Order: sequence, then structure tokens, then C-alpha cells
Amino acid sequence: MTSNRRVIPFTEIGRHDVGRVGGKNASLGEMITNLGSAGVRVPPGFATTADAYRELLDGHGLRAKIADQIDRLHEGAALDDVGAAIRSMILAEPLPGDLRTQIVTAYGQLAEGLGRTDPEVAVRSSATAEDLPEASFAGQQETYLNVRGAGGLLEAVHRCFASLFTDRAIDYRERMGFDHLVVALSVGAQVMVRSDVAGAGVMFTLDPESGFPQVIVVSATWGLGETVVSGQVDPDEYTVFKPSLKDTGLDPVIDVRIGAKQIKAVYADRGLTRTVDTADEECTQRVLVDAEVRVLANWALAVEEHYGCPMDLEWAKDGLTGELWIVQARPETVQSRRVASTLRRCRLTTTPDGSLVEGIAVGEAIGRGPVVVLDSPVRLDRFPAGGVLVTGITDPDWEPIMKRASAIVTDHGGRTSHAAIVSRELGVPAVVGTGRATALLEQGRQVTVSCAEGSRGRVYAGLVPYEETETDLAELPDTRTHVMLNLADPSAAFRWWRLPAEGVGLARLEFIVAHQVKVHPMALIHPERLDAQDRCAIERLTEGYIDRGQYFVDRLAYGVARIAASRWPAPVVVRTSDFKTNEYARLLGGPRSSRSRPTR
Repeated sequence: MTSNRRVIPFTEIGRHDVGRVGGKNASLGEMITNLGSAGVRVPPGFATTADAYRELLDGHGLRAKIADQIDRLHEGAALDDVGAAIRSMILAEPLPGDLRTQIVTAYGQLAEGLGRTDPEVAVRSSATAEDLPEASFAGQQETYLNVRGAGGLLEAVHRCFASLFTDRAIDYRERMGFDHLVVALSVGAQVMVRSDVAGAGVMFTLDPESGFPQVIVVSATWGLGETVVSGQVDPDEYTVFKPSLKDTGLDPVIDVRIGAKQIKAVYADRGLTRTVDTADEECTQRVLVDAEVRVLANWALAVEEHYGCPMDLEWAKDGLTGELWIVQARPETVQSRRVASTLRRCRLTTTPDGSLVEGIAVGEAIGRGPVVVLDSPVRLDRFPAGGVLVTGITDPDWEPIMKRASAIVTDHGGRTSHAAIVSRELGVPAVVGTGRATALLEQGRQVTVSCAEGSRGRVYAGLVPYEETETDLAELPDTRTHVMLNLADPSAAFRWWRLPAEGVGLARLEFIVAHQVKVHPMALIHPERLDAQDRCAIERLTEGYIDRGQYFVDRLAYGVARIAASRWPAPVVVRTSDFKTNEYARLLGGPRSSRSRPTR
């Protein structure tokens, strides 16, 4: 490579080039170069180098001006004032002429290789201090999708350079101890996958809540994947058991959750993207079939084995060709850094009367404080330390506020949304996808946010007392008697995978029905016996199922599979149900079903 080369195709870079092209671009090149033989598909593209960014800063004393602004920050100036000033200075400095020429040339070569004029590209920032095993933070810098033409590409690259000094990026580096002027930025231009007419999402090669390493969790939504990462949608979630992937005769998908997916991101008419409502049939329809989930999981496993650590990946499906692609990969940085031998447990010491709102639990902790309902980020001095942040969704602009919160509650989002990812990184409990938290939780009201009761997170009125305990599993003595677990709720099974047990000695089928199915079996078979309220509730719960008996079978099978996976290869004993009327009467539709005359 010549000394003045400032743009490099992905095919010529790998993970050893983080200092030259940043973590994101280095990973793309690594996968293209080394994992194509494993079937992993990555869209082509190119990256600007860190030296190109440094040349921009060296022009007209820009570096010294930025240093002066950082000094202002350390002297007490407001973060948003400093960030805005630095970004304005960078955007006012023209891109070096040689860099502009090389970007336009690389874009032309990319178009020629595709046989297309002005192909759409994703323009992504890739900092030299991100996507590292020890330092990765969701969405520090900007990304621009559906960028077309050389002029639009140059503008997007320039804006990505400036985004190294967004408020959240400055705050992140201050907290992590990185020198602002040592960190550099590369920009990647990658051919867009037409997921706007199909779907996209995120994958983790472990369970993101518990760290259970034997599964791959795939999130999926219609349209471009930005709505999953930002938390604007409640996505589908597919859980894949890794050991079953190696046997083509087994079905490795051990759990399927259909999300609401009420909106999707698509191409805008004049470039970039827009958000539209999802069609009614898409809301209840799976984005991926099991065969596609298996392909993605096999790729994720190949990437994990190649890198030698748990991974966080983004995928996309091209609606024009039907092809699947991996568009990003980075090391997972939360669960993989936990001390595996330490089990931390939070527990409410009293039983509250009932929850105010419920959603998906993120983490296993409990937080308390006054409700602070916000529809946009505010200055840090206006958010009380220890407040419970309640909002519709979060994006990277919220991160300085999120780290001051005792807990976070959002209306929308799943386990791979921005709010969930950042909450795990910060160790702050979060309840996401509640639906109406911003409408139901009163400003200033004292509440307790509990993520310590399984997969469902709950917000309770008042400051509910709780306790925290930590157990060093390495210090537990060996026992002559083989100890097995008694598990009731499949959704909490992965939480206990670190316990030194010899399997599951009892998993009662009626408990699995209560936690997973939630509906009386006879109510599924005879909906005509139900009143309108129960019938409507069951229709919502079984959405997407024409055969509601199949819903019962699937939910039951997934529940057993989840418990069995949590202790594999140790034995799991499942006790079949004797279907006691008094126990099942408490299920949805149970009172009327239990009083109904049995059919022959």
C-alpha cells in the first residue's frame, strides 16, 4: 500500500487493521476474507483510513481548536455546547482533495463491479476505539442508509467524521478514559441489502440477559434493521440451541416469539430512509422461517468460532433476491466480561399488590426512584440522579441521561434494542416494550422497577423493599448427593445455568402450561364457550396461529426445550400433567371452560 492511499476495499483489510480502519470495518474485511468458505455472505464495500481523518484535523489548525474546546469541557462548559462547536468546525473544514478523489473512484469501481449506476450504500462510522472486546458502546457515531451518488456519499462521509464528537461519543470517551485526539475515525461505504422490502435484525451468540452460552438469539423485523437497534419496534425473537445445529436431523429452534412489528423503515423517495406503518398481516407474520433462522445461526456460530469470543451481529435479507447477509459483527461486551463464578441475585422481600406496567426484563436487578417522563433528552442537570427514566424509545443521544438513572422503562423495543443494550452495559435495570408506560406512569411518582422475576419486568407503585445477595459459586463445596434443580418457569431457566447442578429433577408440565401457554386448553379448542372479553384476549395471545391447538403444542414444546437446553447434556425430568381442574381454572378462559360440559 502506498503512503498516500486513503481508501481501501474491504477485501484488503482484516481484524488486525482496527488501528487503520476501526473495529466495524476491520470486522467486515475479516469476514469477507476468512469466512466466505463457511458460507457467510457480507456485502462488498470500502473504507477510508484513520490517516484520512487525521489529515482533515491537521488542516488549518483544526486539531488545536478541538483541544481548546475539550479544555473548556474540563473547565465546566456544557457538554452540548462543546460538542456542537466541535462538529461545526469539522463540517466547516473541506475534505482534502485527494481523499475526495479516492472516495469517488472507489465508489465508481464498486458500481462497475455491481453493474449499476449510483448504487445505494450504507455509510457507517468506524472508530478506532469501538467494537473492541474491552470497549464497545452502541451507536456512538452516525450511520447513513440509502446514500446514492458521489455527492451524497461525500457529504455522508464528512458528517460521519463530525459525529466522532457527538455528545454521547464525547461522554463515552471521558468515562472510558480515551484521549479524544488519539481516537480516529474511519468511514465504511457498504452496498445496501434491500431489506426494506424484506427484513433485518440482530443476533447474539449467547443469551443477552443471562449469558447462557449454548444458544443464539435472533431478533427480526420487517424493513431495515435500524428500527430493531433503536428500539422502535417489538421484534420477533428466535432462540437456537447450538448443539442441535451440528445435527441436520434435529430442529435447533427451541423458542419463537412473534413481536408486534407495528412500523418499519424503508427507502425514502429521494434517498435515505423513512418510517411507515406495517401492514396488518405483517404484524402477526413471522419475518423468518426456521430454515432461514438456521442459516443465520450457523453463520453466527462460524463467526464466533473464528473470533474465539461471543459475538453481536447484524443481518439483513434482500427482498429482491431472497439472499441473507451479515452486515456487521462485533464482540459482545457485557455478559462475556461477567465473572462466571459469581451469582448475583435481587429479590423483593414483600409481595406488591399488582404492577402498574409490565414489559421485557433487561438484566436481573431492581431499581427505585421518582418517575421522570421525557419525550426527548434534556440537559444532565435537569435529570435527577437516581430517577426512573420513562420514555418511548432511546437512541444514543440518551446515553448521558441513562447512566444517571436508577432504572429505565420504555414503551417500545425488544431485548436487542438500544435501551436494552445500553442498560446491560451500564448495569441499570430496564423494562422495555411496555406499550403505554409514558401514559400510565405519573411524573414524580415513586416506583420500583423489578427485573428479578424472570423474563417479565414489572413496575410497582412505591419503594418496595428488596435485598441483593452475591454468591461465589467457586466456593460452594462438593456434595456426595447429586443435587438437581426444580424449575417451574421456562423463561427463567437460563438464569440458573451457572449453578453447579446435575440437571433438573422436576419440571412440572402444568407449571410450563401456566407460564408459557397461559390459556386453558379447552378454551383454545372451544372458543365459542367464552365471553367476548376472554375471546379477544386469547385472539391477541395466539395471533398468527390459524390452528390454536398448534399454539398449545408449540408453546408447550418450546417450554420443555428451553428447560432441557439450560442443563444439557445433564438429564431433565418432566412430570406430565394430571390436568387438575382447580389448577387450570386460573388460566385465561379457565372459569368458563371448567364449568362447561366435557365433550365426548
